[in-house]
Amino acid sequence: MLAPELLPVSPSAVPADALRRALLADRARVLTALYADAFPLVRRYVRRHGGAAEDAQDVFHEALVIFYEKAVAGTLALTGPPGVYVAGIARNRWRRELERRQRGAPLTDELADALTDDPGEVPPAEGNQLTMIEYVERLGARCRDLLVSFYYFRQPLEQITRTHAYGSVRSATVQKYKCLERLRTAVRHLTRDHFTA
Repeated sequence: MLAPELLPVSPSAVPADALRRALLADRARVLTALYADAFPLVRRYVRRHGGAAEDAQDVFHEALVIFYEKAVAGTLALTGPPGVYVAGIARNRWRRELERRQRGAPLTDELADALTDDPGEVPPAEGNQLTMIEYVERLGARCRDLLVSFYYFRQPLEQITRTHAYGSVRSATVQKYKCLERLRTAVRHLTRDHFTA
């Protein structure tokens, strides 16, 4: 549980705006508390469902970045403790990863899955539109290399951190999230332009 001194109310009833203020005031302390609260749940879940410790770290870091971005942007709607919310995001990410591994999904399928966090969001259809690889190519070399390393070659974030000279695993995770967001934005714009043309 998050320490009471980090937030003005009990962790089970934390309003999203209070969490946002706490993150903006002392991000490292709040994220450390969230890590202590939620990571054991994620690690246990991933191990019970065929994953390794590195897999648990990867999905947890992704979940923490998503949670942080939503909280700071003011788009987070909490219905329970923050740690449980982060663990839920991580469980969903791990389920997707297991499905992808079972399908042996190629890069294009996996990136399309990663792009559709919102159930109402549909990746572009085939046809006149660009392929997923062409979208990735338009992002630039750094994003392309990062996304291809992670999604196609299935390299763990620790390895990507070393080979791509990121300062830490967290930096690589944040950059991967930013690259995916840029890709999502590009797909949305091109899809919207296609349907309005």
